[in-house]
Amino acid sequence: MKSDANTPQEYIDQLSGERKAVIIQLRQVILDNLPVGFQEEMSYGMIGYVVPHSIYPRGYRANPKLPLPFINIASQKNHIGFYHMGLYADRDLRNWFVEEYDKQGIGKLDMGKSCIRFKKAEQIPYKLIGKLVEKVSVNKWIAMNEQD
Repeated sequence: MKSDANTPQEYIDQLSGERKAVIIQLRQVILDNLPVGFQEEMSYGMIGYVVPHSIYPRGYRANPKLPLPFINIASQKNHIGFYHMGLYADRDLRNWFVEEYDKQGIGKLDMGKSCIRFKKAEQIPYKLIGKLVEKVSVNKWIAMNEQD
């Protein structure tokens, strides 16, 4: 569900109950592990983490007016969405994550190209998410996006 919130805190304030607690915890894990250079902002109606134009003036290939997106989190209708573009861009990273998730023993992974859908809060592997977030630096993410 796309939000009209202007800030991550405003987004969180619009949530209630368990969803609010999960997004707060997921956001904190991301912020605690996010490599230097990424910036938190509202992006596509979700809380987003991007490479700002001050670091990468070319911006997002599909729309250069936007900063280069990296991660988004959102409370969707039937799940919590965690969107990590590196999982789509880097097969080795994706394989690592899938293997590590399976080791958690918390249920079947519900994953699209870059989206991981968590239908139950207890199935969110926060420590693993933190490890995933820290694996891709700003420079590595820019390099991945410049590959043809």
